[in-house]
Amino acid sequence: MPGRQNPTLRQRRLGAELRKMREQSGLGGSQLARALGVSAAQVTQMENGKTSVNVDRLRSFAAACKCINPPLIEALEAMVRDRSKGWWEKHRGAVPDGVLENAEFEKTSRELMLWLLTHMPGPCQTFDYASAVFGRVFPPLPQHELEARTAFRMQRKAELRRSPKPLTFFIYESVLWTRFGGTPILKEQLSSLLEDSELPWMTIRVVPFDIETFPGPAENLTYSFGAVPELDTVERESSHGPEYLDAVSELASYRAIFERTEASALSEDDSRDLIRKIARNL
Repeated sequence: MPGRQNPTLRQRRLGAELRKMREQSGLGGSQLARALGVSAAQVTQMENGKTSVNVDRLRSFAAACKCINPPLIEALEAMVRDRSKGWWEKHRGAVPDGVLENAEFEKTSRELMLWLLTHMPGPCQTFDYASAVFGRVFPPLPQHELEARTAFRMQRKAELRRSPKPLTFFIYESVLWTRFGGTPILKEQLSSLLEDSELPWMTIRVVPFDIETFPGPAENLTYSFGAVPELDTVERESSHGPEYLDAVSELASYRAIFERTEASALSEDDSRDLIRKIARNL
C-alpha cells in the first residue's frame, strides 16, 4: 500500500513518538523491522506518519522497544483509535495547510498557554481585528483569500468556545497599543478582550513595558499540554508558517521560558486595569 503523501499533524506526531520510542530502546530501524516482521521501509513510513498504525501494531512496537510507560502507550492508543475528521477539513484547499494545522493543534490539546508579542490572541480576536491582521500580510492577499482566512479564524474561535479548555495568554503591552486597522477597531478589540478576561476558563495577563528585563523570545509561542507530558508540544510562529517542537530538551526550555514570563506578568486584575487605561488613552 502506498504511503500517505500528506500526513496530518496528529499522524506525524504519532510517528515521531514511535521514532523516539525506538531510539530510546537503542534499536536501529532494521533491527526493529526484524522484530516486527516487517521491512525497514515500513518502519520508516510508520515513523514518518505515512502509513497507518493500528492498536495491535502499536503494542507490538512498544513491546519490541521495551517501553514500560503505560500512560504514554494508552495516550498513543487513543490517538490511533481517533479516526474522526476535524471540522477544519472542509476548509482544505481554501486556506493553507499550515492554517488548518493550527486548528488541529488547538483541538488536540488539553490546555494551551500562549506568549504574544505581535497581535491579540486568536481566540479573542474580533472579526474586524482578525481581518485587519490578515490584511497586513505581504504581499497582500487576494480578497477571497482574506475573507476565507478571516472566516476560518472566526470558526476556530467559535469551536474553542463551544468546547472550552484552559487557556492562558501572556500578552506583551505593545500588543495592546498596536492599531491593526485603526483606532476604532483596536478600541472594540480591547473591550472584547476585557469581556473575555472574565471567562472562567480564560486567563489574560499582561507583561508591561516597565519590567526589569524582557522576559521571553521575540516570537509568538504556544505551549500545548498533551494527554501526558510526553505529548506536550510547542508551536513557534514564523513568517514561513508554524514550527512544531516536541523534543524533551526543547519542551523543558520553553517551560522555563513560560515560567519566567509568568513571573514578569501582572495579575489578572492589574492586567484588566492596564487594558482599561490604554483603551481610555487611545
